Amino acid sequence: MQDTIEADAGATPSFFRTRDLRGRGWRTRDLSTAVATGHLTRLRPGAYCAVDTPPDCVAAGRTRGRLACISELRRLGVFVLDHSTRHIHIEPEAARLRASAPARVHRDKLIRTPHPRALSVETLDALRQSVICQNPRAAIATIDSALHLGVIPHDDLDELFAALPRRHRRLRRLLDSRAESGAESLMRLILRTIGCRFDVQVSIDGVGRVDFLIDGWLIVECDSAAFHSSWEDQKRDRRRDQAAAARGFATYRPIAEDIMWHPDVVRAAVTGLLAARSRR
Repeated sequence: MQDTIEADAGATPSFFRTRDLRGRGWRTRDLSTAVATGHLTRLRPGAYCAVDTPPDCVAAGRTRGRLACISELRRLGVFVLDHSTRHIHIEPEAARLRASAPARVHRDKLIRTPHPRALSVETLDALRQSVICQNPRAAIATIDSALHLGVIPHDDLDELFAALPRRHRRLRRLLDSRAESGAESLMRLILRTIGCRFDVQVSIDGVGRVDFLIDGWLIVECDSAAFHSSWEDQKRDRRRDQAAAARGFATYRPIAEDIMWHPDVVRAAVTGLLAARSRR
């Protein structure tokens, strides 16, 4: 065995053909030994990848496909609302091997041609697919997240929306890369349906930066388990709310789960608070 195959951190996951490895000095016996000892993963006849290749990419490669759409975006850390099904892309003319688990298969023409050995589609194609696969509010949150994380530059938006069906192009004016989480994007869309005046990522003296400030007095903070679950987190949040109250602000903290899956409940809470204020 000539060397160890490891996934290149930060690079697009890829596979190696048998001839590629033989060109690096691997013999047939070396390949069999490496697979048997857990030093190499066999995707399918004639194709191998590093053992630390992301599992979803391995699963896609075993079908002669590439990880795509919301599955690829999730791998990159981009927010997607529902990732319960793996999404893979298979070239239109390619034969598909049977998948070990149910998958959503894409056979669309890609905007950008991936490397022949890539195990995932290009990010721009994953975003385009995700807009079509998701409902509009989820698609907006996903693009917001990709922009905020720098996964795609703003300059790519023209190419993205030009490649989408016309009905999706209206979403562009609703994007806001300032959103720091998917919940914030979805909360912003809820507030737009209410028609209230609000600002995002507002700094308040003595309180700090808040997610939303509605009508100059109602703070909305989007809480998730990732940053608000421990007692220390909760103490910090309550002290911020206390400091805000001392300055005449009210605070509403909907949980991310409700923002994502029960938007009507969250909308009713905000409208109730605004109505109570107007009756004074």
